[in-house]
Amino acid sequence: MEKAMKFYLGMDVSKLWIDITVMRVVNHEKQPVITERFDNDAAGMKAMGKWLKKHQVSFDDNSLLVIENTGVYHRLVWEYCSTHGLPLYIGNATHIKWSFGIARGKNDKIDSQRLCAYAFKNADELKATPILNPVFLKLKDLMTARSRLLAQKNSIKVYLGELKLSNSKETQMILEQAHKAALEGIKESIKTVEKQIHQMVRENAAIKNNYDLLLSVPGIGHLTAVYIICCTNNFICKITGKQLASYAGVAPFGNSSGTSIKGRDKVHKMANKDLKKLLHMGAISVITHCPEFKDYYERKVKEGKHEQSVINAVRSKIALRAVAVINNQAPYVDNYKKAA
Repeated sequence: MEKAMKFYLGMDVSKLWIDITVMRVVNHEKQPVITERFDNDAAGMKAMGKWLKKHQVSFDDNSLLVIENTGVYHRLVWEYCSTHGLPLYIGNATHIKWSFGIARGKNDKIDSQRLCAYAFKNADELKATPILNPVFLKLKDLMTARSRLLAQKNSIKVYLGELKLSNSKETQMILEQAHKAALEGIKESIKTVEKQIHQMVRENAAIKNNYDLLLSVPGIGHLTAVYIICCTNNFICKITGKQLASYAGVAPFGNSSGTSIKGRDKVHKMANKDLKKLLHMGAISVITHCPEFKDYYERKVKEGKHEQSVINAVRSKIALRAVAVINNQAPYVDNYKKAA
């Protein structure tokens, strides 16, 4: 009789190296774990692949590798797994950390072992992360670059504005002249990045299709549409509107236990603040210019709702409608305007 064999892997990823732990489960019985360290570069990935094959790790659905989202340091691992067919789950670092319960002490080796145990314990619930798509990775990098350049430009402007309150005109002119070239250079860089973003959206049919659908939703403009596409990997995972609203931090949650109700429903502080900011600007825009949302806002405020609570409800509506147009693959239809 053939033995049922599963492999559960946990990996701690850092800038310079990776620590990987492998647990083999034969006929539902756990075998002793093995741990090894490799460099976080192309040569290290190649050496890791040989090490995994040496220990007979199967590169199919009988294996699962769990890592934490590190931003950029795990990209080589993600690329390797996508290329060689090793199922990979990239988890939220905070969520995984809390799942460990009370944990004393840590190092890279221990962290990889804990991630391996997490993979074994939660294997039935974890869904493998989609394979790495270089197009979305480039789009994300461009959006991040734009945000960083804007922050640098605004930082210089704020600095010069504060100095203007105390400096003489002569000194202020010297400082503004000194920063002029830097500001112009940053503006040109922003234009170049935005041009690349527009070009990528136009050239990729799948992205362009969802981009156009998102633009049909009131409150969603160019930047918001591109950012949502980046956050959702072009909706490849078929997320729900509630999940997107929760990710953006605009979905309220209750806080009660038994007969104890601790205040009103509130949004959670864990959120993608950049997406929340974009949805907020979209909400302010539709409340001002869109009759449907303007009437909704005024009606709720008259009923006694707090203004910020109503604005958050509008942000949530925008997120829900964004997912709806993608799932239906049809542009948004303004029934309010049709009824009017």
